[in-house]
This record gives sequence, structure tokens and C-alpha cells, in this order.
Amino acid sequence: MTTALITGSTAGIGAAFARRLAADGHNLVLVARDTKRLREQATELHDRHGIEAEVLTADLATDAGIESVAARLSDPKNPVDLLVNNAGFGNKGRYLDVPMADELKMLKVHCEAVLRLTSAATASMRGRGRGGVVNVASVAAFVPRGTYGASKAWVVQFTQGAAKDLAGSGVRLMALCPGFVRTEFHERAGMGTDNIPKWMWLDADKLVTAALADLARGKSLSIPDPRYKALMGVVKVTPRALLGGVTSKTGRKYGPQ
Repeated sequence: MTTALITGSTAGIGAAFARRLAADGHNLVLVARDTKRLREQATELHDRHGIEAEVLTADLATDAGIESVAARLSDPKNPVDLLVNNAGFGNKGRYLDVPMADELKMLKVHCEAVLRLTSAATASMRGRGRGGVVNVASVAAFVPRGTYGASKAWVVQFTQGAAKDLAGSGVRLMALCPGFVRTEFHERAGMGTDNIPKWMWLDADKLVTAALADLARGKSLSIPDPRYKALMGVVKVTPRALLGGVTSKTGRKYGPQ
């Protein structure tokens, strides 16, 4: 049985990955900040699917939290075959309205933690000649919209660059770029969702199924829905000056800054 480590595992996309991978027979290492929720999740997945579910409490906005997860990923006696870097959040407010401490915290989780954990995982995987990493980004990576989109753009560029560098090693890396998914993301950031059109919402379980299929195909970028693929196609051919104005208005209405 292989082992998958999932950050931000207790809700949303992370929880959907945990459900799917457990159902497929993978042992899990579940990472989040809330020990109680982690234990409840581990117990449920163990009882339902008969897999082993390890709990690792860590705050990836801290060096200690990142180091504890990196150490687990580097453990040669208990190798991790799949890493899902899912932990993340958004800040409510325009640029300069958000406290700098909150901006730096987001970059710590979205960029530094992703870099350090991906590096710890792939170094071990390369030595074994197999493994995979899914770094959860966002379609916000493709539009000029604030620090959230910028951090997710970094995730995409880093992941695709690392995937090229590790080509032929047996290690696959993929950036996953979903659109709106019903999770705790908006609630935690204090963002309302009533004004988001119904057609823009994605189902987390279907998203994970599409993402794992793309990873198996060797893709380094996954936009797991035809609607968002079409939207990103429009984005590619839209002049940047016009796109900036449109996404600024849309971002204030629908998403994180």
C-alpha cells in the first residue's frame, strides 16, 4: 500500500483528496492545524476504508510547522508516495488594505511551504525512482489580480519548472488550478458567496477525480473542468490591459485579493 500526505486535509479539496485516496486503498498522513478534527477524520477514514491514517498537527505559516512536515516527508523508513500541497487561504480586502503581516503569512503558506515540502518530498521520491506531487493553485494564477493570484501564479510556475527538471526521474509534479469550490475558504476569509453564479461552482469530489486522472496522464498543469478551461482560453487571448481592469472588478466582487 502506498502513502499519501495531504496538507489542509480536514476540509474542502484536501478532504476530497483524503476520501478518494482512502477509498482507493492508500494509507494517509493527514496534516492540518486542528488536532481534534484531524483525529476525527483519521478515525472515520480508517473505519470506512480499512487504511492507516496518521495525524500530523502543523501550522504551515510557521517554520516549526513546515519543518515537522518536511521531516515526515524525508523519513526513509516511512516513505510518502504522493504529496498534496493543499493548505491555503485568502485575505479579504484590496492591496494595501490588508495588513502586511497577513500578506506575508499567506506567502509563507502558499509559496515557502510549497517550495520546502515539495523539495523534501521529491528528493526522497527521486531516490526511489517514483512518486508524485500535486500543488493546489487556482485559476486566479492566470489573471492579474492581487497578491492571492500572484502567489498562486508562483505555484504554477514553480511546479511546471520543477516538473521539467525532474522529467525522466519517475517523479511527477502537477499544479492543480480549480475555480470556485464549496469549501471553508470563503467563510474563513469573511467573504460572502451569494453573488457568485451557480455555474461557477465546482464539486470537490469530481475535481479530485479529474485531477488524479491528469496526474496519471503525466500532465504538469490541470484545470479540471471544461467551463474553466474555456474561460482560461479567453484569458490567453485577452489584452493584458483590458484583462487587468476586468479582473480587478471581478475580484472585488467574487474572490480574495
